[in-house]
Amino acid sequence: MKTGFRIVAALPGLMMLLLGVGWVTDPAGAAEGLGMPLLEGAGRSTQIGDFASFFLAGFVMVLMGVWTLRREWLLAPALLLGGAALMRTVAFAVYDAPFATGSIVAEVIMAGMLAAAAIVLPNTAEEHPRITEPT
Repeated sequence: MKTGFRIVAALPGLMMLLLGVGWVTDPAGAAEGLGMPLLEGAGRSTQIGDFASFFLAGFVMVLMGVWTLRREWLLAPALLLGGAALMRTVAFAVYDAPFATGSIVAEVIMAGMLAAAAIVLPNTAEEHPRITEPT
């Protein structure tokens, strides 16, 4: 069972890895894949830097969670993905952006997979506490 939930958690991480590598190796294609143009000037720097960092950091957090079985490593990228879905909905409701159904559904599913894995996986944090009280 533990292996199954590790796989469930790893799948969103692999997707994040592919998206992050895409922003590093083919930013124009990565931008097009997310339905946006690759910007010019400082906007391009922000797009590449922010998106590559978002996806690659998310992948590393998933990898750490799957490797160490520490729940917080899986909950952090779940929060990032859930937050992205929420902010897309805000953009639709407040700023007249089109409702990005496909992206929102994908983000909610991946966030749910990570949260479910974090809840179900045994947590090694109880066995290996990080912080001890000063004596």
